Amino acid sequence: MILYIILGIIAVLVLWLVFGYNSFITLRNRAQEAWADIDVQLKRRYDLIPNLVNTVKGYATHESSAFEKVTEARAAAMGAKTIGEHATTEANVNFLELQRELSDTENKIQASRRFYNGNVRELNTGIQAFPGNLIASMFNFSQMEFYQLEEGSIEKNTVEVKF
Repeated sequence: MILYIILGIIAVLVLWLVFGYNSFITLRNRAQEAWADIDVQLKRRYDLIPNLVNTVKGYATHESSAFEKVTEARAAAMGAKTIGEHATTEANVNFLELQRELSDTENKIQASRRFYNGNVRELNTGIQAFPGNLIASMFNFSQMEFYQLEEGSIEKNTVEVKF
């Protein structure tokens, strides 16, 4: 009878270690995935924003010259006001889309940073709290650093848009 009790206690301890270990693996992988997501969003920012700016600049230049020619050609028949208003509206739509994309990109970066820090908080809490700290020390799980921008960091500044 005592043998069954001892085997039961050992089985419970082994299961506790296995579940605890797997829990830390999951937390660590989530934090690493969240870090990768920050990299993805930063790459998106640095790849997408300059291309969008150049596209809007090019479209605005093309639009300006094209509508000037159309305005001159049709000024007698239709009047420049309608064409000009149309050109202004189209340019405003492009600039508004650029502004929306910039805002969306910054929001995604901010959300990725918060997601990463939340996952790191969960991992670090598990490593520090009892009884998880026993499992963490047995298997050499270490805490991860929170994502913090240093003063003067290029990432702390938003991308500069110049026309």
